[in-house]
Amino acid sequence: MKEVLRFENISMHYHTKQGETVALQDVNFSVSEGEFVAIIGPSGCGKTTLLSLAAGLLTPTHGKVVTDGGTLGYMLQKDELFPWRTIEKNIFLPLEIKRSDTPENRTRALGLAEKYGLKQFLKNYPSALSGGMRQRAALIRTLAVDPDILLLDEPFSALDYQTRLAVCDDVYKIIRSEKKTALLITHDISEAISVADKIFVLSKRPAHVVAEHLIQFPETEPLKRRENKEFSRWFEVLWKELNA
Repeated sequence: MKEVLRFENISMHYHTKQGETVALQDVNFSVSEGEFVAIIGPSGCGKTTLLSLAAGLLTPTHGKVVTDGGTLGYMLQKDELFPWRTIEKNIFLPLEIKRSDTPENRTRALGLAEKYGLKQFLKNYPSALSGGMRQRAALIRTLAVDPDILLLDEPFSALDYQTRLAVCDDVYKIIRSEKKTALLITHDISEAISVADKIFVLSKRPAHVVAEHLIQFPETEPLKRRENKEFSRWFEVLWKELNA
């Protein structure tokens, strides 16, 4: 498969009045076109920093991030929908920011909203929607500019457990249906196993990749993967690596 994102010998140092903190050290991994890749690691190890580097929001101290020139979409931990804008206008926001707010692009964005069950909520404000529906709207907003790669920063962590399972399943299906490449960071081992084609495990800070796993299930949907007897075996493997 074609490689679309690569981290080459990435190190990231932060400088404060208290001194220097090394967040990442010699991180190497790649993401191929169409893959759903998950990164797990201990809390505070620098997972979000990796996404910021991929998005070009940060510059690494050493090494480089290489992309194939494709566009990126970033989905945050919270939906961050503007409460004073309707769902429709929230979805159009990236088009306005990128100065691509054309009738054609609006039609495409509305088509996504209709396809994935938001048509009847377009004139509502975010406060009228459940947490799960708001997160779905946030994903459609991210997809409105047709990014090649989706960067997912623990996008389900703000939801209660039952909603989280359902929305994870929902978002996964949308990403697969739209044939997008995805890079997810999460501290939830079960979540990573349920969605990923490949999982990279990070060490404690300064973080580096300690393991890489190809995850293969006959089931494709996250909720069905969780029912497979191999699921618990993978959980045990990853748990031991995280706590080594």
